[in-house]
Amino acid sequence: MSNSRATVHLPVARVLPLLGLAQLDRTFDYLVQDDDLEAAQPGVRVRIRFAGRLVDAFVIERAATTEHEGSLRYIERVISPDVVYPKRIQKLVDALAERYAGVRSDILRAAIPARHAGAEKTDSDTPWEKLGTVTEPDLSAWAEYENGTSFVDAILDGKLARAAWQVAPGDHWPTIIATLGAKVAIEGGGVLIVVPDQRDVDACEAALKEIIGARQITVLTASQGPQARYSRFLSILHGQGRVVVGTRSAAFAPVQDLKLMVIMHDGDDNLIDPRAPYPHAREVLTTRSAIEKASLIIGGHSRTAETQLLVESGWAHDLIAPRHTLRSKAPYIHAAGDSDFELARDPRAGAARLPSVAFEAARRSLARGKPVLFQVPRTGYVQSLACGTCRTPSRCRWCNGPLGLPSGGEAAAPTCRWCGRMDAAHTCGNCGSRKIRAVVIGTARTAEELGRAFPSTRVVSSWGDRIQDTVEHAPMIVVATPGAEPRVLSDDPTYGAAVLLDTWALLGRPDLRAVEDTLEKWAATATLVSPQMQQGEVVVVADPALPAVQHLIRWDMPGHAALELSQRREVGFPPAVHMAAVDAPAVSLEHFQELLELPEHAEILGPVDLPPGNDLPGTWDTQKLGPAQRILIRTPLHGRNALGTALRAAQINRATRKDRNDGAPVRIQVDPIHIG
Repeated sequence: MSNSRATVHLPVARVLPLLGLAQLDRTFDYLVQDDDLEAAQPGVRVRIRFAGRLVDAFVIERAATTEHEGSLRYIERVISPDVVYPKRIQKLVDALAERYAGVRSDILRAAIPARHAGAEKTDSDTPWEKLGTVTEPDLSAWAEYENGTSFVDAILDGKLARAAWQVAPGDHWPTIIATLGAKVAIEGGGVLIVVPDQRDVDACEAALKEIIGARQITVLTASQGPQARYSRFLSILHGQGRVVVGTRSAAFAPVQDLKLMVIMHDGDDNLIDPRAPYPHAREVLTTRSAIEKASLIIGGHSRTAETQLLVESGWAHDLIAPRHTLRSKAPYIHAAGDSDFELARDPRAGAARLPSVAFEAARRSLARGKPVLFQVPRTGYVQSLACGTCRTPSRCRWCNGPLGLPSGGEAAAPTCRWCGRMDAAHTCGNCGSRKIRAVVIGTARTAEELGRAFPSTRVVSSWGDRIQDTVEHAPMIVVATPGAEPRVLSDDPTYGAAVLLDTWALLGRPDLRAVEDTLEKWAATATLVSPQMQQGEVVVVADPALPAVQHLIRWDMPGHAALELSQRREVGFPPAVHMAAVDAPAVSLEHFQELLELPEHAEILGPVDLPPGNDLPGTWDTQKLGPAQRILIRTPLHGRNALGTALRAAQINRATRKDRNDGAPVRIQVDPIHIG
């Protein structure tokens, strides 16, 4: 008996209304009109009357009876017979809501696009095979990675395989991913590729078009209009969209017979939903992998501590090129010290604040007729504190949080941005110095300065709203911020050299992930440079003794991730622990803590004033409730969802208790990627 026939005799529908309120994030029973008995299947979108107003809802299940003692209302109507919220996505949303202390309707806002009647008229039923012609993909690139061939074979055999993939220098990852994705699709499996931004989407789509037809690729991005997005969503739902490429919200795409998922550059901020409950696309896909038993690749030029934790736990495995392959593909990477003393005595520093080795590397590349890339950090980073002698970022002696200066300015004592303790007698943990210095982060090196250093050379800038997608293969200087590096249009699409400038602007940020993020940016730039056998060269203007510099020189990204994870274990930082940031006006935060029943071994840090750049949405009476503050809650890893469950319960209690609900905003972020 079909599911639709089976539900005809079940007159009660349990529905989830999309209300956005924690205390109402549950199912409610409604009766189904006789005309809708067959259409009101679990997973369809319906319209109901709730508290006197019409709202959208999803049917979760059908039942023969109800436990509700009063009379039931009827569903107003079935909006569409399409099962847009299938069971596998329901399980995913439920798991994420528990983990992130979220409301399911908030997650569904990103997971399921708004209905568009016009989109339902488009063709979404033509079989994938009939949408274009395919070329047998060449999978030989995977053989260059240790265990790459067996990993590919496992996926194609339908086995569950998960890998942390370190892209080798010079490898064009969109092409390598496209070959495997296309092969899985040709053999009947579903493929989902999630990347941080539109440039990466375009690169993946172009690589896939070399193997399969353009109509066989389904792209999902936030820039698409409502009709285009919903029509593509329906094509995926109906099985026509078998190969899906998109940005973070595409992680929820209901791909049928899902066999392979890929997420690239999982440390990128763009993969975090900026709206509550702030799920990370990596967590969406790892959760889906467990639920749907789909293989997963977490790829990038470097590796995050979160991915390293998955490897060390055995949940995922390494997929790395052997050392001889790395040596043959990597450029010559070396460091030039950026200390004040070294730059002051360097004759090239007067022209462009460049060490001689960086200047000479650029000159050699230009002489060979190849472009040179200068990476400069983005503007807009906040002030932080570092050692005045060795420049090691200043950390709190109690909780290891970043030290900053409160509103008192220079005369004020360094204060932890996590636990709020002052440390007037702070000493550097690296060299023992008591000197501190403010590291003012910004774009201090300009294209004009480089133009003066190389007066006869063309200078091209790529940053902000002036991003250049491509440059010609010619002797020129390209100045770009991380992520905005242009591609070189040539049969040899590489730069002759790259110089990584103002490295302390990235390394010195008061951010837990500053070093990890910096290494990813450096590696992404280095992979654009010719290999050493073709005289390719990368100069890092930084202290050669820094671990991140040494790992880049050796191209040992797993080694750096392992070091980063071990250091975080020592001091109790994520992902070695679970951590949640709770932001609210001071009085509201105090009330919230009173309602919070913490898991075992939980620890609260703070409150402290809300860090700059983390403005709390909404308005409140500051005279009555005080300024915005933050607490951090830290718990051990065991009991993955215990912290989210506790925070969710406190939210519900706050909403239902008038004596503790002052109407002020309370923001909860579980395991945020940035915590100060």
